Parts: sequence; C-alpha cells; structure tokens
Amino acid sequence: MGKKKKEKVEFRYYEIPQNEPLLARMGDMWIMEYGWQVDFLHFHNLLEIGYCYYGEGDMVFDDTVCRFGSGAITSIPANYIHTTNSDEGTLGSWEYLFIDVEDTINTFYKDNLTFAQEIIKSINKRAFLIWEEKNETLGEIIKIIFREVRDKKKFYLEGIRGLVLPLLMEIARINEASPNKVNNRVTNVMQIGPALDYVSLFYYRDIKVCELAASCHMSESYFRKIFEICMNMTPLEYTNMIRIQKACDFMKKSQDSMSMIAQKVGFETQTTFNRNFKKFLGTTPYQWKNHPDNYEGKLLNFKISAQKGC
Repeated sequence: MGKKKKEKVEFRYYEIPQNEPLLARMGDMWIMEYGWQVDFLHFHNLLEIGYCYYGEGDMVFDDTVCRFGSGAITSIPANYIHTTNSDEGTLGSWEYLFIDVEDTINTFYKDNLTFAQEIIKSINKRAFLIWEEKNETLGEIIKIIFREVRDKKKFYLEGIRGLVLPLLMEIARINEASPNKVNNRVTNVMQIGPALDYVSLFYYRDIKVCELAASCHMSESYFRKIFEICMNMTPLEYTNMIRIQKACDFMKKSQDSMSMIAQKVGFETQTTFNRNFKKFLGTTPYQWKNHPDNYEGKLLNFKISAQKGC
C-alpha cells in the first residue's frame, strides 16, 4: 500500500498559454519520487491527462487507490481530488496535459451547444487510470501531442489543435463504456464543484452566495460551511481570487486600461481591484503588467491550502 494521505487538500490553478489549445507540463522536472514529504491530496481547475513513462506506485483518487507503472494513462476532471505516490525510494517519470474542456468543446460545437454539453458531461464523468496496452489509440494521441510540443516544428500548434478533439472524444468513449466510477463517495469538494464551475464561468457578474448555493442544491448556510471547510476561505474570497487570475490573463492579452479590466472581471471599483490584486499576488496590477515575468510564478503556482472536514 502507498503512503496514506492526511486530511488536507490543495487547489492548484493552471493557466493555458495565450493562443494555445492546452498546457503541457513536461521534462526532467517531472521525474521525482511522487508524494515524498507531501501529506495532502489536491485538485485543479482543468482536466489533467497524465502519461507514465516509468516508475511504480499508487494513484490515489480520494479514498480509492490504483497501482500505476510504465504505460499508465490517467484522466482526471477538474475539481476531482487525487494525488500520485511513488513506491518509497523510487522515482517516477510522468508528463501532463491540461485542457479546458468546456472552452474546447464549446468552441468546436458552437452551433450545437446541447450536443457540446453532452460530450462535456461524458468527459467529466469520472477519473480513471487505464493502461496503454488496453487503449493504444489514446496513448498514441497523447505521445504525438508531447512530441509536437517538444519539437515545435512549423505548424505544431495547428497540429495539436487537430489532435485535441479526438483525444477528448476517446476519453468520453472510455467513460461511457464503463459505468463504474473510480470513487463512489461524494466528497465535500465534489459537492461544491458546481459552484467552482459557476464562478469560473460568471466571475464578471455580481455573484451572490445564494446563487452558488443553489447551483449545488444546498441551503446558503450549509453551503457556506462546506465551502469554507474545503477551501479555507469564503465564497467571496474565492471569487475574487478567480477574478484576479482572469485579470492577469486580460493584461497579457490586451492593452485595455486597468479600470476597464477591473470592470471586465467583476470589480465595481479600481480601489477594490487594486486591493485584491495586492492581496493575492503581492504586487500592484501596474507592476505586474510592466514586469509579468517576475510574477508569473506567483500566479501559476498559487495554491490554497485547505482543511477537509471530518
């Protein structure tokens, strides 16, 4: 058995580079003893697809454990609690793709959003670990994408865009072919998943806590309690954090004024925007825009340490 995880959970935010179809995390930095000195599970804001080159250990989906090894492939939806533990004293080599499922599918099927939602539901149905020998098509698509990212030959981004849809469709097929979920226990974080999705989609609105509670089919008081247990912050603090992350994205992609960006992401005043920006990233919006490379790590690696309820 692998190392048992404690009662903490982390949220990890990943940002897809501008004008690119996905985020690839590759290279020697992902060769490590996974789980060493880590006593928590985590979840993130994007679909994570992982490929194991070598190493053995346990993939922990909340309270369910699956063995991994060379040729293991994982698909883990956003807001799904998990972690990876190498066998003690051994190294594992993984590489990862992060994809915004909703944005990708809705773009491909913008003229048929009902069908798009059906596919999105299938992709996000469950987390799974599958061996490449059981689905060579999935493994081949993933490895071609890694190769395209690594080699960066002419038209490589166009090549990757052409591969993302069949990759997601293969995941949808796998999920629909197997009705059994990896984890049948509904966790606190999964309970508030609809609220996290709601904030991600409508951060620019004046979001009321009652709206978030309704998306999770909870009373407002119970929702507040569960949310703060999971996220170690209030729903408003979480919403403002997402707004700041979106503001950084706007600053990199446009020449809009700070006041316009503040309005775009849902802050009523420039003062409120500046205060929250400094709170989460430790610098002002103007400093970040003038020297984004100095602060990029603070955005991409921003984490919320949260304490799970008993």
